[in-house]
Amino acid sequence: MKKGIIISFVLVFLGILIGVSFLLIRDANAQIPDETILIDQNGEEYRFGDDHKKVKLIEFIYTFCPDICPTTTQKMNLLKKDLQNKGVYGKDVEFITITIDPYRDTTDELRKYMEKFEIENDGNWIFLTGDPQNIKDAHTKIRSVADSLQFQYRDPGDGYLVHTSMTFLVDENNKFIKKFPMGEDFNKDQVFETIMENLE
Repeated sequence: MKKGIIISFVLVFLGILIGVSFLLIRDANAQIPDETILIDQNGEEYRFGDDHKKVKLIEFIYTFCPDICPTTTQKMNLLKKDLQNKGVYGKDVEFITITIDPYRDTTDELRKYMEKFEIENDGNWIFLTGDPQNIKDAHTKIRSVADSLQFQYRDPGDGYLVHTSMTFLVDENNKFIKKFPMGEDFNKDQVFETIMENLE
């Protein structure tokens, strides 16, 4: 009887270990497709393969989000000031915010969102949406970026989107470095330390 219990525990442990290993390997191999083109807050095309800042912090939001998205943006704004004090924001580091609701989040809405948080439109914090003339294509492209980082979201049809609560740090090749919780659990000091470590 005891032997059977021990074997069961070992099998469960091995299953958990294999599952964790799979997730770690999956994250380590995550990379945004270079050819993906979205539209920034100024209506200009943004191609991930053309952007070679050393480190990029990526946030997925929708501007009608009532809680976790604006909280994360506010904390990123505070993080930005710490990076500015180190002289690396804009030079080696940039922020990218991608809407998961391109139908409602037009370039005008993204600029209003930036103004709400007093974010300068200086090219160092890029807000991305899709082509308003082709919303289906916009959804497909945004979904491809989200899927590449294992960020999941869905629309239950009530005006609010259900989504993963993670932000992502990627390198100059848009390859995954690390992920961090969104909202109140976003620890700007921890993110700051990780960014600085990857600039050394």
